[in-house]
Amino acid sequence: MKQYLLCLSAFLVTVTASAQSGKAPRPNVIFIYTDDMGRGMLSGYGQQIVKTPNIDFLARGGMRFDNIYGSMYCAPARASMLTGYSDVRKGKFTLNRAGIYINYLQGKLTLPEVDERLALFEQSEHPGMVLPQVFKKAGYVTGEIGKLEWGFATSRKQMTAHGWDYYYGYLDHRMCHGFYPMVMFENGEPVRIAGNTRPDSYPDSAALLNGKEKPQYAENLFMDKARQFIVGNKDKPFFLYYPTNLPHGPVSVPAIDPAFAHNDQLTERQKMYASMVKMVDDNVGTFIHLIDSLGLTKNTLIIFGSDNGHWLYYEGKQRRIDNITTRFFSDDGADIFNGNSGLAGLKETNWEGGVRVPFICYWPGKVPAGTVNRNLVAGYDLLSTMADLLQVRVPDQKDGRSYLPSMLGKKAVPRDKVVFSSFMGPALVTRDGWKLRTYLLDNKNIFQLYHLPTDNRETKDLSAQYPQKVDSLKRVLTKACDGQLQNGIFYFNRLPATAL
Repeated sequence: MKQYLLCLSAFLVTVTASAQSGKAPRPNVIFIYTDDMGRGMLSGYGQQIVKTPNIDFLARGGMRFDNIYGSMYCAPARASMLTGYSDVRKGKFTLNRAGIYINYLQGKLTLPEVDERLALFEQSEHPGMVLPQVFKKAGYVTGEIGKLEWGFATSRKQMTAHGWDYYYGYLDHRMCHGFYPMVMFENGEPVRIAGNTRPDSYPDSAALLNGKEKPQYAENLFMDKARQFIVGNKDKPFFLYYPTNLPHGPVSVPAIDPAFAHNDQLTERQKMYASMVKMVDDNVGTFIHLIDSLGLTKNTLIIFGSDNGHWLYYEGKQRRIDNITTRFFSDDGADIFNGNSGLAGLKETNWEGGVRVPFICYWPGKVPAGTVNRNLVAGYDLLSTMADLLQVRVPDQKDGRSYLPSMLGKKAVPRDKVVFSSFMGPALVTRDGWKLRTYLLDNKNIFQLYHLPTDNRETKDLSAQYPQKVDSLKRVLTKACDGQLQNGIFYFNRLPATAL
């Protein structure tokens, strides 16, 4: 009994000391990373047709970020977020070509041959510490389930080297948008998916018609594995990175959701797209309820975000715009959903609608409920923020900076600028809302200046009015781009086509 009382006393002293230090236990982290989810597609950001109550629940119970920038499209957004470097940097990461795993599934290459050819890509990477390694260093179990982690073709060796204890999903960009995968990779091993027959992951029309085989939808496969990962690691600190391939096109769902089936405003393709967005919200609800059922709610940080801005996978031919004097607006009648919430531009551009993304952090009792964060934030800040949260020292100098203080409701100095790339050229946004965008295609050397607090639709180019401001911001942008301004293809197609 005496020994028991001594142990109990020691335990109470430890608990009291921990409480007095103010240090919270390390939270589990679930990062739901959507694909091409324009901020305007969420009802919390103004969407009128598709209701997203579960994502709205995260925002009401947590913090919504209104001034956060991703990248112009999928692959650089992921590489930037995982490495903590902006996508205008040179030599920090490279993106190769897609399709090499298609050749494996067609019998043209063996998996060892794929590994050998992707080794060139691995050797070209110098990212320093990447996001899963931050969690590994803090003693977490790490899992990645969904769309490929990096670039356009991810090697099995790379997944292990980056610090994933478990992964399940695609390793090739050409496979991940058909939604009916013939093969998924689980910890390096190919897993054949019964009923799915095409290497490009599209459904087999004959199988659908004759009913002999029932194709399996990727999102359902992902969610099954995600549930297993969470339940299997509920007694350990875990990090789950869940990069769904929804609602990226081509538009495809097993069935139109009843919420849209009888909506005469929508075409069949629009109903399907709306169903894809609603499926994302339904699955966010699944995560919320699962965490709650396991008693993990108060010690789990759920992050919801997207890689880039909106894209029209459900509309017909668009009017021509030059992206210099004319730009795309969702709400001018070209997009019934207004998926970029009235901002200019779409994915792949450096207009606000192409790079401003939704982002929500939910951690009851830690992140102030129902708050809106208007500080300037970048997608590549996530690594530094998680390192700050977990008190992990990152040995290499990243471009990102931690927004942990503001996420926890404390006073914080926001970053002074965000930079990002596009196929048109890079752009810069300052803390006080000045934006310098470039258009460098077709041998043009155009610099435009906008003041976003008074012109968030980017309709008034102020470059002629403030030439000195243009010059000063140009110098800042050039330095951020390692001394050379160019369009966003410098990190692309580093894997020779002959390797495929």
